Amino acid sequence: MNLENVVLEKISLHHVGNAAKEEKLILSEQELQPDIELEERLVEFFLGKFKNSLDQYRFTHPNALSFNEVYNFCRSIFAAEEFHPKTQEIAKQLYQQSDHPMIKSGELYVCQFDGCFVDGQTCKAIGIFKTETKSGFFEIQRASGDMNIAYKEGIDLKKLDKGCVVFNVDEEEGYKTIIIDTQSKGSEAAFWKEDFLGLEVISNEFFQTTHVLDTARQFITGKLPEEFELDKTDEIELMSRSVEYFKNKEHYNQSEFEEEVFQDDSVIDSYRTFERNVRDENNLNIEPLFEVSPQAVRKQQKFFKSILKLDKNFHVYIHGDREKIIKGADEDGNKFYKLYYDEEK
Repeated sequence: MNLENVVLEKISLHHVGNAAKEEKLILSEQELQPDIELEERLVEFFLGKFKNSLDQYRFTHPNALSFNEVYNFCRSIFAAEEFHPKTQEIAKQLYQQSDHPMIKSGELYVCQFDGCFVDGQTCKAIGIFKTETKSGFFEIQRASGDMNIAYKEGIDLKKLDKGCVVFNVDEEEGYKTIIIDTQSKGSEAAFWKEDFLGLEVISNEFFQTTHVLDTARQFITGKLPEEFELDKTDEIELMSRSVEYFKNKEHYNQSEFEEEVFQDDSVIDSYRTFERNVRDENNLNIEPLFEVSPQAVRKQQKFFKSILKLDKNFHVYIHGDREKIIKGADEDGNKFYKLYYDEEK
């Protein structure tokens, strides 16, 4: 997302407590009116973390999209209905969903932006953001020639806890949306994306590439060693083949990937079962053929380790021919690896 021409048109601020703890919901009576300098800082604060967001989502609902409350509020704002009352409704919806004991109270900001450039087009967007974490700072005060210091708490400009940007694109499909949630993990994290916003991931090439690579990594490091005898070097080779396949292909072909990476029929059958279970458990629709996302490959590559760690003495980086490293043990039971090479650099 390019922020160069983004303008903050409207902003409302509310405080949302934890309903389970009987904390208060405080609704402001009118919109904020920040000056131009503050507007520019707010745009960077709210949208800066989204510059490299590649996962895209859309609003959904088990019955019908029209039952999703936040979707309806956003639709009304995009239709130029009165802004501030709709932000109050969004705050009420968040308060109703804030019933997990671990959910923190915080400030809710609802913004309307213009000039957002995403996927080749310029559009308006609605931002829904929440700050929960406070940071301490010292304020230097001057009065009548004297200096004083005071401790205060405020919002760290680098710490936006939760955010959602809804672009006025693909309205009938649930709008194109991106999110962040930097604080929550596990079951409590579901409340922001699922319980409050009601979002599902859009299964584009970035998501599908990420899914296949992540599933292959989980299978190679987890399930495969349980079913087959596998040296660490074999595991590293399979990890390397997985990444190299996606780095060298423009399009993913499921059967081709399985043959080139796993090669053995029994291993392929095991992987297919594992991958199908992952899809079923997460209700995912992954196509057998899709365009590879280079961004997803770069992002996932760092999780595919090619390091063989031997006690605390050696780290061996394996980048190529598996046949040039051989594992063995001597008569005394000491383990060793033999490395063959052509030249030393």
